[in-house]
Amino acid sequence: MRTSPSLLAATLATALSLAAPTAMAQSKGDWTVSAGVHQVAPKSNNGALAGGTLKVDVDSDIKPTITGEYFIADNLGIELLAALPFKHDIDIAGLGRVGSTKHLPPVVTLQYHFNSQGKVSPFLGAGINYTTFFSESTGGALAGSKLKLQDSWGLAAHAGVDFAVSENGALRVDLRWMDIDSKVKLDGEKLGTVNIDPLAYGVSYVFAF
Repeated sequence: MRTSPSLLAATLATALSLAAPTAMAQSKGDWTVSAGVHQVAPKSNNGALAGGTLKVDVDSDIKPTITGEYFIADNLGIELLAALPFKHDIDIAGLGRVGSTKHLPPVVTLQYHFNSQGKVSPFLGAGINYTTFFSESTGGALAGSKLKLQDSWGLAAHAGVDFAVSENGALRVDLRWMDIDSKVKLDGEKLGTVNIDPLAYGVSYVFAF
């Protein structure tokens, strides 16, 4: 018996729909956690110290990250970002590498997930960032000096897309911006402010429960 084109098309569509991943719905009361890797890339112009005479450059770093998000309403969640400490080398124009610092930038974000019932779900969020600096060290022209970067509070923004791979899992590609401005001291003397303001971008796996 010959199969009609319409019946064949309907059968194929049904098979494809069954084979495709189920959307990862995000409803009030749900939790998600994610694990991934992100690069924190400071903006290209990090300001100048000592009355504008010392131009500063802060380099990038990549580390594992984790998030947890609780949905306070359908499609609307509060997320906390955490990570292993990022390490950044610090250069001064004309002097080269003069030091380094580590930092942790936890971020709390309120974010809305569009098309959360679909297999591709973009989201946007805004929140606040707290950055703590530690393990500062000096070298080169500043070897032997004591460097201190002050902790920072600032705004944050978050955007990304979740691609569902199962009923409870999704692959996430995302981008964050964080307002990080740190006052700098050298041997106890104020030198000015470093404007780091990085973009943090990467990929992660998100699990809902």
